[in-house]
Amino acid sequence: MERRGLPSQSRSRLARPLALTRLGMVSERLTRAFWPLWSIVFVAVAAVMFGLHEVIALELLWGLGVVSVLGAGAALWYGVSRFRWPSRTDAQDRLDATLPGRPIATLSDTQAIGSGDAASEAVWAAHQRRMEDRVKDAKAVSPDLKLSSRDPYALRYAALVALVMALLFGSIFRATTLTEMAAGGDALATGPAWEGWVEPPLHTGRPSLYLNDIDRATFAVPEGSRVTLRLYGEVGALSIAETVSGRTGELPPATDPSQAFDVTFAGSLEIAGPGGRAWDIRVIPDNPPDVTADGPLERTVTGELRQPFTATDDYGVERGFARIALDLEAIDRRYGLAVLPETREPVELDLPMPIAGDRANFSEVLTEDLAKHPWAGLPVTLELTAIDAIGQTGGTDPQAQIMPGRRFFDPLAQAIVEQRRDLLWSRANAPRVAQMLRAVSYEPNEVFNQESAYLQLRFLIRRLEAATEFDTLSEDARDEMADVLWDIALLVEEGDLSDALERLRRAQEQLAEAIENGATDEEIAELMQELREAMQQYMQQLAEQSQQNPQDQQAQNQDMQTMSQNQLEQMLQELQELMEQGRMEEAQRLLEQLQQMMENMQVTQGQGEQGEGQQAMEGLAETLREQQELSDEAFRDLQEQFNPGQQGQEGERGQEGEQGQQGQQPGQQGQGQQGQQQGQQGQGRQGQQQGQQGQGGQQGQQQGQGQGQNPNGQPGQSLEQDLADRQRQLRQELNRQAQNLPGAGTPEGDSARENLGRAGDAMDQAEEALREDDFAGALDRQSEAIERLREGMRDLAEQMAEQQQQQGGEQGQQMGEANPNNLRDPLGREAGENGQVGTDENLLQGDDVYRRARELLDEIRRRSAEQSRPDEELDYLKRLLDRF
Repeated sequence: MERRGLPSQSRSRLARPLALTRLGMVSERLTRAFWPLWSIVFVAVAAVMFGLHEVIALELLWGLGVVSVLGAGAALWYGVSRFRWPSRTDAQDRLDATLPGRPIATLSDTQAIGSGDAASEAVWAAHQRRMEDRVKDAKAVSPDLKLSSRDPYALRYAALVALVMALLFGSIFRATTLTEMAAGGDALATGPAWEGWVEPPLHTGRPSLYLNDIDRATFAVPEGSRVTLRLYGEVGALSIAETVSGRTGELPPATDPSQAFDVTFAGSLEIAGPGGRAWDIRVIPDNPPDVTADGPLERTVTGELRQPFTATDDYGVERGFARIALDLEAIDRRYGLAVLPETREPVELDLPMPIAGDRANFSEVLTEDLAKHPWAGLPVTLELTAIDAIGQTGGTDPQAQIMPGRRFFDPLAQAIVEQRRDLLWSRANAPRVAQMLRAVSYEPNEVFNQESAYLQLRFLIRRLEAATEFDTLSEDARDEMADVLWDIALLVEEGDLSDALERLRRAQEQLAEAIENGATDEEIAELMQELREAMQQYMQQLAEQSQQNPQDQQAQNQDMQTMSQNQLEQMLQELQELMEQGRMEEAQRLLEQLQQMMENMQVTQGQGEQGEGQQAMEGLAETLREQQELSDEAFRDLQEQFNPGQQGQEGERGQEGEQGQQGQQPGQQGQGQQGQQQGQQGQGRQGQQQGQQGQGGQQGQQQGQGQGQNPNGQPGQSLEQDLADRQRQLRQELNRQAQNLPGAGTPEGDSARENLGRAGDAMDQAEEALREDDFAGALDRQSEAIERLREGMRDLAEQMAEQQQQQGGEQGQQMGEANPNNLRDPLGREAGENGQVGTDENLLQGDDVYRRARELLDEIRRRSAEQSRPDEELDYLKRLLDRF
């Protein structure tokens, strides 16, 4: 084939793509040839804009200048020798290479074979038309500007970054001073000149001073300010003399064109020579910070530490910390504290700083939860320290304090916490701690309200005795046992607060203990708030039952004490005023009267259909009880793994083991019979649930007989699988209850659903642990599920109380409009026209009757604790206690 020119039509179509491609090739070749040149220029310009020539010696400046000029010349020669201007043919070949079949070259060719053959010419013409169609899609080729192969260290990018930084933070006007530094420049023609700046430290927040603009002979600057001086003109024409830096040793010449030093002392600064100046400089000292404690350490009922403090500094406090150390000399070294304590490092807590605002003078409160610390309740020394920006410190002298800790009101919980403190004091106390714990748990029926707390404590005693006997009580094991003792103490102290009446009784008992033991005002205030909330929940439960069963409640109110909510609030207010005035004996008597009246208001179960919220609360309470029973069984199985065959040697636990071998469990059997009877009488959901407990009692009998059956009666299933299946069923029941939970969309309702969801997750993990024979892990997850269930029930109760309060006005109006028979609610309140309530009956009826009931209940408890009585009688007494 022979070459010919492009057709005119194709040439016009390719004009723009060819031009752009050729321009890209020019930029590509320029970049590859001259990138060293502009990199050197960028670095030189950035150095000048940053004023590098002003801070280095003149000789070094000349050297760098010569190197820069030579480098730029070499880079220019390199670029000129390598650069070649791209031709049109080069651009056409590059563009053609990007198209399929190289259509541009094809259109430039002529037919060399078969030019006289019509068929051959037709084929050639068709080929040319296809190539013309492809030329239509031609687009300019982008230049290849990648230089990674020629510049592997990316020096071009470093030079570009330097130029950008100079443009942002430098000054192009600094280039004018280059001429002043050359011989024969303007500076020599006009005479010597100088410039100076004083820059205070950043933390002072003060502005810089330009010495050329200061017309006074004396001025003050903060300590540590930086003085920078520049001398221009002939070297030696100007010199610097100063007495503010305190510099010693080898110093630069006084005629050095560039000098810098810090102001540390008051003194003088003089620039000697033509046009020079002199100043007397005073120093503003940077004083160390100061911090003071605003009163002694405070604590809350839960044992949280609170320490108010005030910190000051002339320029602002940077940070601070509190140091708490054991005051060994102030400790009463008796009992478990008689031995030498194990070494513990002092506690250091960071002081809270204001997030925004001035830190020169502020007040804050250090808050930290150290209730579980081994030194809680012991004498300590507290030292506060503040630090400023330059590292100066200021603080308080060690002050004698009592380290806050949680206050336990239950005597058993106090004993357990005391032994925990002795164990953490020194591992040498381990034998004594085990002995004391055995002593306090010798009569479990008299001191323990929950069987799980007793079982956990006995299991821990065995672990502690074994670790002591074989000398394996490490620090980690000691700390783990201390955490278990803390959990047991909390379980004994708080108990099960899911039931309204139980919560009310617990709040009253704690308040009575606080009054008797001389609690602080803050603790009493929090306990009073707990009592108010518990009483409100209990009265709301009574009111809801009144709305559901008005006729039955009217008959019961004839034998019940009645009182209005206003009268209850008046009694609580009077109780609080007595305690604030220090009249504790009168407050104790008033609290006993209030307790007697509230216990007379029994919570009854009606036969009618219950409200949605009440049904949900009862269902969750039943789920909580079943989860606690399942946790107790898992704990007993874990105990059996470590001490097989030894359960019969410990008090009530041993009796349960013997009864299990006989195929009987009195507690479960009794509850089961009771539940079945109530279920047959059709007393609502509670009877059905307790009937299910009866089935659980029968299952316990089958397990005690060694038949190896699961709850569904299927033989051959292991105990672990049995517990896991029951845990799964409990989880399914919780899912059903969560779906029907009221209060959707309210904060309390959403919080209750979240807590129940977490309880369900914990149940799933407990089931998995049971299937893997991990009883310890299952117990942890079951404890978490129990705690989440309690929190969910509390949220649900708050939601119900808020809903009741919102509906109170409307309900009161309805009662005033339609109460022809003068009906009263369970509290004896008579509805008025505007929903007002009141009562005209004596609030203190039948004191002897209720005192007698309390005496009978105490007698039943005493007899049930005497293990020498016949099993049938003990079984009967235990059922009485479960019922009443």
